[in-house]
Amino acid sequence: MRILHTMLRVGNLDRSLAFYTDVLGMRLLRKNDYPEGRFTLAFVGYADESEQAALELTHNWDTSEYELGSGYGHVALGVDDVYAACERIRAAGGNIVREAGPMKGGTTVIAFVEDPDGYKIELLEDRHTRD
Repeated sequence: MRILHTMLRVGNLDRSLAFYTDVLGMRLLRKNDYPEGRFTLAFVGYADESEQAALELTHNWDTSEYELGSGYGHVALGVDDVYAACERIRAAGGNIVREAGPMKGGTTVIAFVEDPDGYKIELLEDRHTRD
């Protein structure tokens, strides 16, 4: 077994696709409209879905905003250098909501960015991304 994707409901698909591709550097893997159901599914990620898990962005055509609820935590992205990633994201117009630095009570460097719908994305220094 493996994780295939995580689904997030988004209020404006174009705005969300711009964030995940232009700001976080993912690529659009596939996108399908379902007119009878009045929704669109767009999958974004850093590699083909056969290689890595993806994010499924679900846009229900008749809903422009969602309440995030208290159960959602965050999506985590592994990066080589959290400080540099924050600078790239900020330069691309992203909203850093927790600056890069060691996590409370530890040494792992983390930061948080917020997507256009308010979802938190953790940037986590990932030793697996290094050679």
